[in-house]
Amino acid sequence: MAAEATATAPTAAFDQATSGSELSLCAKDKGWFNWWTGTSFDMLRALEKRILSYLKTPYRGSFVDVGHCVGEADKIWTLSLNTESPNVPLVLVHGLGAGVALWVLNLDALARERPVYAIDVLGFGRSSRPRFSTDPMVVEKQLVKSIEEWRREMNLQEMILLGHSMGGFIAASYALSYPDRLRHLILADPWGMPEKPKEFENNVRIRFWLRPIFAVSKMLNPLWPIRFAGPYGPSLVSRFRQDIVMKFSNVITDGMDISNYIHQCNSQNPTGEGAFHSMMQDFAWAKNPMLNRIGEMKRTVPVTVLYGSKSWLLHTSPPDTIKQLGENSFVNVRIIEGSGHHIYADDADTFNRMVNEACQAAARVQPDDGTAK
Repeated sequence: MAAEATATAPTAAFDQATSGSELSLCAKDKGWFNWWTGTSFDMLRALEKRILSYLKTPYRGSFVDVGHCVGEADKIWTLSLNTESPNVPLVLVHGLGAGVALWVLNLDALARERPVYAIDVLGFGRSSRPRFSTDPMVVEKQLVKSIEEWRREMNLQEMILLGHSMGGFIAASYALSYPDRLRHLILADPWGMPEKPKEFENNVRIRFWLRPIFAVSKMLNPLWPIRFAGPYGPSLVSRFRQDIVMKFSNVITDGMDISNYIHQCNSQNPTGEGAFHSMMQDFAWAKNPMLNRIGEMKRTVPVTVLYGSKSWLLHTSPPDTIKQLGENSFVNVRIIEGSGHHIYADDADTFNRMVNEACQAAARVQPDDGTAK
């Protein structure tokens, strides 16, 4: 583990001196691009601190050196809570454009009975932003390798792995490669599960004059407007993703903290976003869908899949996606009624309860020799 910094919510100091790892990252914090977008690692760190100040559980923040996963010396920013607990730890992997602070509605409840670790995926948030491959399967393996190297550095023998959206896709891929390291896999409204429906293009009508715009946008990273908007980026997030900001309004008193945090997460060098672009097919689907592979997973890894009943992922999936998932005896599919894609924030209490129930079920399952298929 490298360049550690500690914090205790809500009052203790948070890495007042910039760590060596962050200094190396901040060295890239210059140039016209950073000036135009208003990107700042110092501001990202400050916003994260402000959001996490609402936690009641003490936490520790540290850069974990995972070595040569993609870049020369990759580091993953990690939050650690309740690490003294002897129970199997829960590891949280966020989705596209997010960061560790957006788990603020969940960390207290999830860390009550077990260690919890939340990571900024490589290429996102405060983690290193190396240049990934453009091959979708190579990118997927690079991201999986980064999580495995992180696990080894953290000395976790086994864990419960939870991934939201893109993070769910990465978590499922990890389970395929390293099943013996998992006590349970939880996929929260996971992206990249089904194939793109063959009739989808025929069912969606796009005005003739909009087709060139859509064709060009497919070649760009999904969140390019945030950077293109430059100094207007925070206002853009606040105006067009007010729905996300409002999800935190019961806890975060200053809604601009959330929109500014999302802006800072995505105004940096978008290498993780580029990795997602390489894996995606027309944004909503993966080039290598997970539903075709989840049947290859060892039955020793129980899987809980949580969907929001109003999630756009269900509306862009074939109607039988949930049925196909449920046909695997080791997969338990649950629906959070009234929730959309951001189920961890739409109904945080229900989400936290379902995740804790899955973790408690995992605790009752003793690991075997891993030979079952």
